[in-house]
Amino acid sequence: MAGSPSMGQPMSSSYENQWLLGDDKKPRRKSGSDDANKENKEAAGPSTSASGVPPPPARKSQKNMTKAERRALQEQQRLEKERRVAAGLPKNAKKAAEMLASSGVKPSTPLSTDGSTKSAVGSPDPQSSAAAANAAAKKANATVKKPGVAKSQQKNQVPWLLHLEASKRPDTSSYKDLHPAVKTLALYFSEYKIVGSNARCVAMLETFSKVIEEHKPPADATFSRHIQKHLDPHIAYLLATRPMSLSMRECIRWLKKEMADIVEEDPPLADEDARHRLVDRIDHFIRERITLADQLIVQNGLQKINDGEVILTFGKSSVVESLLLETKKKGIDFKVIVVDSRPLFEGKHLLRRLVAAGIDCSYHLLSSVYVALSSVTKVIMGAHALLNNGAVYSRTGTSMVAMAASDKQIPVMICCETYKFVNRTQVDSFVMNEIGNPDDLVNTKSTFNSIHQNHPNPTKSALENWREQPNLRILNLMYDVTPSKFITLVVTEVGLIPCTSAPVIWREYK
Repeated sequence: MAGSPSMGQPMSSSYENQWLLGDDKKPRRKSGSDDANKENKEAAGPSTSASGVPPPPARKSQKNMTKAERRALQEQQRLEKERRVAAGLPKNAKKAAEMLASSGVKPSTPLSTDGSTKSAVGSPDPQSSAAAANAAAKKANATVKKPGVAKSQQKNQVPWLLHLEASKRPDTSSYKDLHPAVKTLALYFSEYKIVGSNARCVAMLETFSKVIEEHKPPADATFSRHIQKHLDPHIAYLLATRPMSLSMRECIRWLKKEMADIVEEDPPLADEDARHRLVDRIDHFIRERITLADQLIVQNGLQKINDGEVILTFGKSSVVESLLLETKKKGIDFKVIVVDSRPLFEGKHLLRRLVAAGIDCSYHLLSSVYVALSSVTKVIMGAHALLNNGAVYSRTGTSMVAMAASDKQIPVMICCETYKFVNRTQVDSFVMNEIGNPDDLVNTKSTFNSIHQNHPNPTKSALENWREQPNLRILNLMYDVTPSKFITLVVTEVGLIPCTSAPVIWREYK
């Protein structure tokens, strides 16, 4: 399983480094003369320097390291980088050493350019240098590990899912010169005020458009070359607040390509021309790839809805909502069953709008999906992304609904725009996902048990202090992966296609 990058790119940097380690070529076998020289050196014993201190062992090159040694070195470099960031120093070891030198502070453990620490060699008192190194290590560990925070956060987490990211409260202390609109957007994302892949993508692109319009490059730089450097911390801030969906990553990749194309223009564009062109391209992307694409998906989806249909949908999808409302306007007689799940209960918002439009609806929770499917003729759902192997990446519960419908031989339709087609393969929900707040799944309100009238009304919930129970772990995954064999049809703006055509569409519209 190790060294398999095709399983997807995880969000965590340390986990990503493990998966991106490829199987390097094994070190070549040494000749007989090298072996003889090695035996002679071992027989002669370790050499000493003029001061009587043995020289440090020669460090292996990464080419001659085993896979375990490379991973150990990489983990050591990652820890050193975290310590530097926690101490308020740059991530780069060389820049951190230069900053310490310029401030007149002499680090007790000198930093190497590769991120590891070098021991002091040739010092007159080895014990004092070792004590200084231990003191520095303890100080760094105390800085990185905030008491009572890191340990308590990992106490009740699933050990083999620690690589997954969770939403965090926005922290602007380590980010400078952020646009106020980006700070507001990050707050909306972290509090789930803006949900849904289309809504998040549109909000992000419109915010970036505002940042581009108001950005003024320094006097010694042009707009086209400085804008990407200016947007990078804003993108990193949004990513640090809440993990981005796959469709948002595709939008950022497209935006960076547009900025690179502007830089390559010959003759170079003026600052105002480059600014207006980039803003126009963003508006064009939102209009063509999202707004008009949804309208075409609605027109294509109407071909598959007839009178007397009972349609089941899960959660809330903006394009599915538009399809159902347009079907009602066409005078088609049909019923809708909305299946919903905790903790966001997005289906309630969809149910409210469908009932207001005069559509006959019923509401079920995910646990009763088999009961809801007893009268269903078609299942229509949205998607956050369509993977290269035809699998659908969407909100947790989508795969359960699709498998239940397939078990009852009910066709499953997925409405998905082509900009959500991604060039990645994922067969499970654990390699890459997002973890929600586990407290959202815990009902901390006391309830009165009407059956046992003699018992006093409980004042505390049984799971109110669940974090203090070491054997209890609550997992709140935000997305799941639905295999292509459970999907009958994908409705896109370019037509009705099977899931297996996803790679073709991606190559055509990337």
